[in-house]
Amino acid sequence: MEHEKRTTGGRISPEKAWNMLKSEGLDVTLEQAGEILDFLRRLANRTVAAYLNTKRIKPIDNESK
Repeated sequence: MEHEKRTTGGRISPEKAWNMLKSEGLDVTLEQAGEILDFLRRLANRTVAAYLNTKRIKPIDNESK
């Protein structure tokens, strides 16, 4: 699976996510925890990209400072 390859570089492993979800009372499998992580990473990447794109589009008004 894709999430098995992506557990280095300070990222949360599927096992860690599974333990976190379990401690909050959510009953998911290890595979489901990995899929949740993949989804959250994609969502975070798109959110940051969208935010950065809106900042690039707006002109900087240096004269008002």
